[in-house]
Amino acid sequence: MAVLVTRPDSRGEQLTEALNKAGVAALHMPLFSISAGRELNELPNKMYQLKAGDYVFAVSKNAVEFAAETLSNTGFRWRQDLIYFAVGQSSAEYFCEQSEQPVHYPYGHENSEGLLALPQMQRLTDKTVLILRGNGGRELFPAQAVRRGAQVEIIECYRRVPVEYDPKKQTDLCQRAGINTIIATSSEILTRLTNFVPAEERDWLTQCRLVTASYRVAKSAERAGWQKRQILIAPRADNATLVKMLAEK
Repeated sequence: MAVLVTRPDSRGEQLTEALNKAGVAALHMPLFSISAGRELNELPNKMYQLKAGDYVFAVSKNAVEFAAETLSNTGFRWRQDLIYFAVGQSSAEYFCEQSEQPVHYPYGHENSEGLLALPQMQRLTDKTVLILRGNGGRELFPAQAVRRGAQVEIIECYRRVPVEYDPKKQTDLCQRAGINTIIATSSEILTRLTNFVPAEERDWLTQCRLVTASYRVAKSAERAGWQKRQILIAPRADNATLVKMLAEK
């Protein structure tokens, strides 16, 4: 097995290193770089305007990282009278560590649907929900929160910037490296991947095993040409889970 890691930034580097140490050949080719979002300077004021008991939802570790740095640099702290949420255990643990506040997440169903099923999300009248996320992303949660009575505020904490490669050269490199498994943990990565690989190499791409951590991304992969048997769905998207699953294959 030879694995292509598309996860950006240091987390992608760490995943690649961990796979190689576990005896799984891995190559890191991030399809995006991560940079500071264009609305971060609005965060301290948005946090200040929230009422006691309002919700703050961080979509990912990247959102937490940039938000925490901004609050620290401006002398603000995470308020103790707010209620904090994340979409998964790994992000929740990181959010808890950075904010020093309890963070709720949907155990067992680490996605927007799971978050919306939490008891705290059923009646949102008179609540403001501040969402910390990257550019783009799913609109399911904010749309449903509004339908349930919430006022939704969104802060773009980080931006995904496509990394510029020569598609043919990089695809040739992957083929020479014997890549037969690709990790794509988000819809954005999957879309970029399918648009990136030259059309004449599409068969090679869809014959590679695809590893994700989301049934939604898996369905998108099927629509893009992958056979269901070629898709592996990890129980979680954190590096440790991905390494364990691939090392056992």
